[in-house]
Amino acid sequence: MKVNLKVIHWLPRIICMLAILFISIFAFDVFNPEKTILQQTGDFLMHLIPSFVLIIFLIIAWKWEFIGGIIFTLLGLGFSPLIFLHNYNMNQSIWMSLLIVLIVTLPFVFAGILFILSHRMKKKNLSSSTKNE
Repeated sequence: MKVNLKVIHWLPRIICMLAILFISIFAFDVFNPEKTILQQTGDFLMHLIPSFVLIIFLIIAWKWEFIGGIIFTLLGLGFSPLIFLHNYNMNQSIWMSLLIVLIVTLPFVFAGILFILSHRMKKKNLSSSTKNE
C-alpha cells in the first residue's frame, strides 16, 4: 500500500493545529463576571501561554520535521504522567484520568511520529530520485 506523501506531509500539521485549538479552549474558563475586563484579559493570555509555546513548536516542526517530530513526541509522552496525576488527584478515577491523558497528549505523540515519518519519506524519495538520474 503506497501512502501519499502529501497526506503524510499535511496530516501532522492539521492534527497539531486542531490539538492546539483544543488546548486553547481551556483558557476560556478564566472569564468571570466578578473580575474586571483587564483582569480577565490578563488571565486569559496567561492561560494561553501553553498554546503559544505549542505554536512555536509547530513552526519549528513545519520547517524542520525531524526535530519537530522529536519535540512533539517527547512533549506528549513527557506530559502524560503529569496530566494523569493531576487528573487522578482531582477525580480519583484511573480510567477517567487515562482517557483525559489520551485525549490531551495522544494527538501530539501521533503528530510527532507523523512528522518523523514525513521527514524519512521525503528523504527516501529524494535519495531514490537522485539514483534514478
